[in-house]
Amino acid sequence: MPSLPLLEVLRRTTGYLQAHASTSPRLDSELLLAHALGIRRLDLYLAFDRPLAEHELGPLRDLLRRRAEGEPVAYLLGHKEFMKLEFAVTPAVLVPNPDTETLVHLAVARVRGLGPAARAADVGTGSGCIAVALAHYSPDLTVYASDDSPEALEVARANVERHQLSGRVHLALGDLLEPVPGAVDLICANLPYLELGDPLAPEVTAQPAHALFAPQGGSGLIQRLLDDAPNHLGPGGSVLAELDRRALEKLDLGAYSGHRVHPDLAGEPRVLEAWIS
Repeated sequence: MPSLPLLEVLRRTTGYLQAHASTSPRLDSELLLAHALGIRRLDLYLAFDRPLAEHELGPLRDLLRRRAEGEPVAYLLGHKEFMKLEFAVTPAVLVPNPDTETLVHLAVARVRGLGPAARAADVGTGSGCIAVALAHYSPDLTVYASDDSPEALEVARANVERHQLSGRVHLALGDLLEPVPGAVDLICANLPYLELGDPLAPEVTAQPAHALFAPQGGSGLIQRLLDDAPNHLGPGGSVLAELDRRALEKLDLGAYSGHRVHPDLAGEPRVLEAWIS
């Protein structure tokens, strides 16, 4: 089979992914092609006329097949950018979502100025993206990150070490706040908040179900966290929890002095902030 120039391969792969319901076919194609060739995505633009031999196309075909079947690009690449930081990801964890950056920005603002004794918890840490980003952008902060999945904590540990934060981000296996020692100033959580049976895109359902779905219409785990959080918060402490509108409507916030809901990048309700006196 004659070789094809890189630009033609990119055109064909973009069309293929577009026909298989990718919402970002050109971007996906560029990322997968660069990964298959072992070069940076930027380097593709410097090599559009480069002919690609058959042996170079084999790995790309496998990546395209898996992407067309709904596997997230981040799993295929093994990494994902979040808060301008690079994170390792595997099928043991959720893919970091840009909407979750709303929570991190709020968290950084809340702990700013609290001093070197400031402590935060990241409950259901998964890849560790919230804990690592929060510690990275808050140099005085100590973060306790918990998860009930040993496999997820292995991914989080790799990311903590990658960003040289082992001294300030402490990982613990356990249920919600149970393994967090002492009182904290802030509790962050991106817990499951979807209801089993919700119609979802294949690239969402390809992610671990235990990190997506929760009982009681999606509110069950967040409600458990909110019920226990006041026992772990210091004076004036607060909770930041990612959710959607449906889960929010089911929550009982009677244990808190006040609360507000912050929108995501699309203007949808995304982060609940609740605080105690």
